[in-house]
Amino acid sequence: MRFTDIPYKRPDISALSAGFRSLITDFNSADLAKQQQIIDEINKLRNHFETMYSFASIRYTQDTSNAQYQEEQDFFDANEPAYTGLVTEFYKALTGSKYKAELQKKFGRQLFSIAEMKLKTFSPEVEADLVQENKLSSEYTKLIASAHIQFDGKELSLSELSPYLTSSDRDTRKNSNIAKYKFFTEKSPELDRIYDELVKQRTAVARNLGFNTFTELAYMRLMRGDYNASMVKGYREQIRQYVVPLVTELRKKQAKRLGLDSLKYYDESLLFKGGNAKPKGDEKWIVGKAKQMYNELSPKTSEFFDYMMNNELMDLMSRKNKAAGGYCTFLNDYKSPFIFANFNGTMHDVVVLTHEVGHAFQGYSSRNYNVPEYYFPTYEACEIHSMSMEFLTWPWMKLFFEEGTDKFLFEHLCGALQFLPYGVTVDEFQHWVYDNPDATPAERKAQWRTIEKKYLPHRDYDDNKFLQEGGFWQQQGHIYQSPFYYIDYTLAQVCALQFWKRANDDRKSALEDYQTLCNAGGSQSFLELVKVAKLKSPFEEGCLENITAEASKWIHAIDDTKLN
Repeated sequence: MRFTDIPYKRPDISALSAGFRSLITDFNSADLAKQQQIIDEINKLRNHFETMYSFASIRYTQDTSNAQYQEEQDFFDANEPAYTGLVTEFYKALTGSKYKAELQKKFGRQLFSIAEMKLKTFSPEVEADLVQENKLSSEYTKLIASAHIQFDGKELSLSELSPYLTSSDRDTRKNSNIAKYKFFTEKSPELDRIYDELVKQRTAVARNLGFNTFTELAYMRLMRGDYNASMVKGYREQIRQYVVPLVTELRKKQAKRLGLDSLKYYDESLLFKGGNAKPKGDEKWIVGKAKQMYNELSPKTSEFFDYMMNNELMDLMSRKNKAAGGYCTFLNDYKSPFIFANFNGTMHDVVVLTHEVGHAFQGYSSRNYNVPEYYFPTYEACEIHSMSMEFLTWPWMKLFFEEGTDKFLFEHLCGALQFLPYGVTVDEFQHWVYDNPDATPAERKAQWRTIEKKYLPHRDYDDNKFLQEGGFWQQQGHIYQSPFYYIDYTLAQVCALQFWKRANDDRKSALEDYQTLCNAGGSQSFLELVKVAKLKSPFEEGCLENITAEASKWIHAIDDTKLN
């Protein structure tokens, strides 16, 4: 069914609750065969609620000024915690079943691991707090989407401003950045208030649930069952030790290529004096080239991409009042992924498409699991599929960039490395924030700047007061909306770089292992899935050192001065 033909009806929470609880009551007194049947019936109820939730959320993010879907978003913000409560009751019954061992054999151990972690993250006493957390998160979305920035004689959204930020003209880059951060400066008091309320709300929920800090609760919410904050701290140290020096060197090489004495913050996005690589066509042209690419990549990707196109499961162009960013979600009832993006005429149009296609392809590959928890894995494992797809499609980048392909490949690999220190900056900042929930907005910004200097020592904010005082993080939506979901991107990037290396050495086996990983969906934990893909754990000593050395070797084999 095409996306535009999907019928939407707001779920009846009372009827859903009654149906859920009746099935759970029956489950508790049923034999094994009946319990298996009831699990399937409960999952049908869950799939339908989550389909309507995803559909309404897509429609809202497509146009945040749409009154109808603003109402629906408000409805789900208010009722999602009640739904979470119902799923928690199901998890309680599931983990307490006298047939637990037999059910694990049928549905997999990961379902029970998830259930046990989720049981620790919810109680009816915190439901009202969760409603408020959802409202604040939606308030942030709407505030960022409301940006109407006057520049170049036009009124632009943040996404539409992006091409100016990477202009080969330095004055344009600087002035467009000034215009961008003028918006954030004006909105900073509101951004401070929203985040302050979120931190306090989340901390109160954590303490009510028996946790010392929200950090502990966040790890449980993210279903991090096989690693902890201590392991993440050690991983961040590996980034500081092995990646930060290389990134600092890359920034010096960039300044030299651009003919600059020093690299300012507004220069970072321009890698080449003659301009960054850009796709040679518009949205329709890019999608046409992508169709050719996925047709040639494998029979499975060809089938998948045709399915996405034929069923209108992609919304790619930027426009006013469209929410910022990109994502992939899943419409459970239709076993269909949906891709949302904001094309803006830069190389990131191709990057975001291949990235979100990686998510969607995994969802498509594992769509026939009958367990909603398995449609997607936990976040850090999810991002392996997306970031690896970016690299596995390298042989087709000439379709999009033509004579600029070498520039794109160089920029893409450098960008992957440069992202890692930023990603751990975001992570360490959040650990500090929730260890110090009573800190003031000014103290948070000062701490951001301190951490930023540790991992991004090259960054020069020139005379931008907002950024000098530590405001950069306020544009990072994950910090507001998905706390602690960011180190995941870096863990996955390290895995994706391993796929990059393996594809260079033996493309056939790399693609086979990638497909195997996608087929596994969310049926195993992060570190188990890393093994399924025949990759090394990013936490393993030496992993960062080895992959950084491989990437550095490739980069230094290129005469980057000839790429201008």
